[in-house]
Amino acid sequence: MTIQETAEPRKVWDLFIRFFHWTLVASFLVSYLTEGEYNLHFYSGWYISILIVLRIIWGMVGSKYSRFSDFVKPPTDIIQYVKSLIANEDKAYLGHNPLGGLMLIIMLTSLSLTSITGVLLYQSEGNEIFSFLQGPILQELDEDDEHQESRYEKESHEESELGEALEELHELFANLTLLLILIHVAGVYFTSRRENRNLVKAMFTGKK
Repeated sequence: MTIQETAEPRKVWDLFIRFFHWTLVASFLVSYLTEGEYNLHFYSGWYISILIVLRIIWGMVGSKYSRFSDFVKPPTDIIQYVKSLIANEDKAYLGHNPLGGLMLIIMLTSLSLTSITGVLLYQSEGNEIFSFLQGPILQELDEDDEHQESRYEKESHEESELGEALEELHELFANLTLLLILIHVAGVYFTSRRENRNLVKAMFTGKK
Protein backbone atom coordinates (compact mmCIF):
# COMPACT_ATOMS: atom_id res chain seq x y z
CA MET A 1 0.00 0.00 0.00
CA THR A 2 1.43 3.39 -1.04
CA ILE A 3 0.90 6.67 0.78
CA GLN A 4 0.90 10.34 -0.05
CA GLU A 5 3.52 12.68 1.39
CA THR A 6 0.83 14.68 3.20
CA ALA A 7 -0.68 11.68 4.96
CA GLU A 8 -0.85 11.75 8.76
CA PRO A 9 1.27 9.21 10.66
CA ARG A 10 -0.50 5.88 10.96
CA LYS A 11 0.05 2.85 13.16
CA VAL A 12 1.87 0.31 11.01
CA TRP A 13 4.10 -1.91 13.13
CA ASP A 14 2.29 -3.74 15.92
CA LEU A 15 3.83 -4.52 19.30
CA PHE A 16 4.94 -8.01 18.33
CA ILE A 17 6.76 -6.80 15.20
CA ARG A 18 8.63 -4.16 17.19
CA PHE A 19 9.48 -6.66 19.94
CA PHE A 20 10.60 -9.21 17.34
CA HIS A 21 12.76 -6.71 15.49
CA TRP A 22 14.75 -5.32 18.41
CA THR A 23 15.12 -8.54 20.39
CA LEU A 24 16.26 -10.29 17.21
CA VAL A 25 18.90 -7.59 16.70
CA ALA A 26 20.12 -7.99 20.28
CA SER A 27 20.03 -11.80 20.17
CA PHE A 28 21.94 -12.02 16.90
CA LEU A 29 24.65 -9.68 18.18
CA VAL A 30 24.99 -11.71 21.37
CA SER A 31 25.11 -14.98 19.45
CA TYR A 32 27.58 -13.68 16.85
CA LEU A 33 29.95 -12.17 19.41
CA THR A 34 29.89 -15.03 21.92
CA GLU A 35 30.97 -18.00 19.82
CA GLY A 36 33.53 -18.93 22.50
CA GLU A 37 31.01 -18.54 25.34
CA TYR A 38 29.17 -21.82 24.98
CA ASN A 39 26.11 -21.11 27.11
CA LEU A 40 25.47 -17.60 25.79
CA HIS A 41 25.90 -18.71 22.19
CA PHE A 42 23.66 -21.73 22.73
CA TYR A 43 20.78 -19.94 24.46
CA SER A 44 20.81 -16.88 22.20
CA GLY A 45 20.77 -19.22 19.18
CA TRP A 46 17.74 -21.07 20.52
CA TYR A 47 16.01 -17.77 21.24
CA ILE A 48 16.59 -16.68 17.63
CA SER A 49 15.08 -19.96 16.42
CA ILE A 50 11.97 -19.41 18.53
CA LEU A 51 11.65 -15.83 17.25
CA ILE A 52 11.82 -17.01 13.64
CA VAL A 53 9.06 -19.56 14.19
CA LEU A 54 6.88 -16.93 15.87
CA ARG A 55 7.53 -14.46 13.04
CA ILE A 56 6.49 -17.02 10.43
CA ILE A 57 3.27 -17.69 12.33
CA TRP A 58 2.64 -13.96 12.76
CA GLY A 59 3.29 -13.49 9.05
CA MET A 60 0.17 -15.57 8.41
CA VAL A 61 -2.18 -14.50 11.23
CA GLY A 62 -0.84 -11.14 12.43
CA SER A 63 -1.82 -7.55 11.70
CA LYS A 64 -2.14 -6.27 8.13
CA TYR A 65 1.38 -4.94 7.53
CA SER A 66 3.07 -7.88 9.25
CA ARG A 67 1.51 -10.47 6.96
CA PHE A 68 3.51 -11.98 4.12
CA SER A 69 0.56 -11.38 1.83
CA ASP A 70 1.09 -7.63 2.26
CA PHE A 71 4.75 -7.43 1.21
CA VAL A 72 5.77 -10.63 -0.59
CA LYS A 73 5.56 -9.58 -4.23
CA PRO A 74 6.15 -11.45 -7.51
CA PRO A 75 9.47 -10.83 -9.36
CA THR A 76 7.75 -8.57 -11.90
CA ASP A 77 6.59 -6.17 -9.16
CA ILE A 78 10.06 -6.11 -7.58
CA ILE A 79 11.72 -5.39 -10.94
CA GLN A 80 9.19 -2.65 -11.67
CA TYR A 81 9.87 -1.08 -8.26
CA VAL A 82 13.63 -1.12 -8.88
CA LYS A 83 13.09 0.57 -12.24
CA SER A 84 10.91 3.26 -10.66
CA LEU A 85 13.56 3.71 -7.95
CA ILE A 86 16.27 4.28 -10.55
CA ALA A 87 14.01 6.69 -12.44
CA ASN A 88 13.25 8.51 -9.18
CA GLU A 89 9.55 7.78 -9.67
CA ASP A 90 9.06 5.36 -6.79
CA LYS A 91 6.25 5.84 -4.29
CA ALA A 92 6.44 5.63 -0.51
CA TYR A 93 4.89 2.52 1.03
CA LEU A 94 3.12 2.44 4.34
CA GLY A 95 4.41 -1.09 5.00
CA HIS A 96 7.39 -2.79 3.37
CA ASN A 97 8.14 -1.77 -0.19
CA PRO A 98 8.66 -4.69 -2.66
CA LEU A 99 12.45 -4.58 -2.28
CA GLY A 100 12.23 -4.38 1.50
CA GLY A 101 9.85 -7.33 1.54
CA LEU A 102 12.28 -9.37 -0.55
CA MET A 103 15.13 -8.49 1.83
CA LEU A 104 13.06 -9.58 4.83
CA ILE A 105 12.40 -13.00 3.26
CA ILE A 106 16.09 -13.43 2.40
CA MET A 107 17.14 -12.46 5.93
CA LEU A 108 14.64 -14.84 7.53
CA THR A 109 15.89 -17.62 5.25
CA SER A 110 19.52 -16.93 6.11
CA LEU A 111 18.74 -16.77 9.83
CA SER A 112 16.79 -20.03 9.58
CA LEU A 113 19.71 -21.78 7.86
CA THR A 114 22.07 -20.40 10.49
CA SER A 115 19.86 -21.78 13.25
CA ILE A 116 19.33 -25.16 11.55
CA THR A 117 23.05 -25.72 10.93
CA GLY A 118 23.75 -24.64 14.51
CA VAL A 119 21.31 -27.21 15.88
CA LEU A 120 22.70 -29.95 13.61
CA LEU A 121 26.24 -29.05 14.62
CA TYR A 122 25.33 -29.19 18.30
CA GLN A 123 23.67 -32.57 17.80
CA SER A 124 26.62 -33.93 15.79
CA GLU A 125 28.79 -33.30 18.85
CA GLY A 126 26.74 -35.80 20.80
CA ASN A 127 24.46 -33.36 22.59
CA GLU A 128 20.72 -33.43 23.08
CA ILE A 129 19.18 -30.65 20.99
CA PHE A 130 16.56 -29.89 23.64
CA SER A 131 19.00 -29.83 26.55
CA PHE A 132 18.12 -26.16 27.07
CA LEU A 133 14.97 -27.46 28.77
CA GLN A 134 17.08 -29.29 31.33
CA GLY A 135 19.13 -26.39 32.64
CA PRO A 136 22.75 -25.34 31.93
CA ILE A 137 24.71 -26.96 29.14
CA LEU A 138 26.13 -30.27 30.27
CA GLN A 139 29.03 -30.11 27.85
CA GLU A 140 30.52 -27.15 29.65
CA LEU A 141 29.70 -28.21 33.21
CA ASP A 142 30.84 -31.81 32.81
CA GLU A 143 33.90 -31.25 30.67
CA ASP A 144 36.02 -33.34 33.06
CA ASP A 145 33.61 -36.25 33.16
CA GLU A 146 35.43 -39.40 32.07
CA HIS A 147 32.35 -40.89 30.47
CA GLN A 148 31.86 -37.85 28.27
CA GLU A 149 35.53 -37.81 27.29
CA SER A 150 35.41 -41.47 26.26
CA ARG A 151 32.27 -40.76 24.23
CA TYR A 152 34.04 -38.09 22.22
CA GLU A 153 37.10 -40.33 21.76
CA LYS A 154 34.89 -42.92 20.06
CA GLU A 155 33.60 -40.53 17.41
CA SER A 156 34.20 -41.89 13.94
CA HIS A 157 36.19 -40.08 11.29
CA GLU A 158 33.01 -39.60 9.26
CA GLU A 159 31.25 -37.90 12.17
CA SER A 160 34.19 -35.56 12.64
CA GLU A 161 34.10 -34.61 8.98
CA LEU A 162 30.36 -34.00 9.21
CA GLY A 163 30.90 -31.78 12.24
CA GLU A 164 33.54 -29.76 10.42
CA ALA A 165 31.28 -29.33 7.38
CA LEU A 166 28.37 -28.22 9.57
CA GLU A 167 30.60 -25.78 11.43
CA GLU A 168 31.74 -24.22 8.15
CA LEU A 169 28.16 -23.95 6.92
CA HIS A 170 27.04 -22.46 10.23
CA GLU A 171 29.75 -19.80 10.05
CA LEU A 172 28.98 -19.14 6.38
CA PHE A 173 25.29 -18.47 7.02
CA ALA A 174 26.07 -16.43 10.15
CA ASN A 175 28.43 -14.19 8.16
CA LEU A 176 25.92 -13.98 5.31
CA THR A 177 23.26 -12.88 7.80
CA LEU A 178 25.59 -10.20 9.14
CA LEU A 179 26.19 -8.96 5.59
CA LEU A 180 22.45 -8.86 4.93
CA ILE A 181 21.92 -6.88 8.14
CA LEU A 182 24.48 -4.30 7.02
CA ILE A 183 22.74 -4.04 3.63
CA HIS A 184 19.41 -3.69 5.45
CA VAL A 185 20.77 -0.87 7.62
CA ALA A 186 22.08 0.89 4.51
CA GLY A 187 18.68 0.46 2.84
CA VAL A 188 16.87 1.91 5.86
CA TYR A 189 19.21 4.91 5.88
CA PHE A 190 18.79 5.44 2.13
CA THR A 191 14.98 5.14 2.26
CA SER A 192 14.74 7.42 5.32
CA ARG A 193 16.70 10.13 3.51
CA ARG A 194 14.82 9.63 0.24
CA GLU A 195 11.34 9.75 1.81
CA ASN A 196 12.29 12.22 4.57
CA ARG A 197 10.98 9.84 7.24
CA ASN A 198 12.64 8.37 10.33
CA LEU A 199 12.17 4.64 9.76
CA VAL A 200 14.21 3.71 12.83
CA LYS A 201 11.92 5.77 15.04
CA ALA A 202 8.93 4.16 13.34
CA MET A 203 10.14 0.75 14.49
CA PHE A 204 10.05 2.06 18.07
CA THR A 205 6.74 3.92 17.93
CA GLY A 206 5.03 1.75 15.34
CA LYS A 207 3.89 4.83 13.41
CA LYS A 208 4.87 5.90 9.90
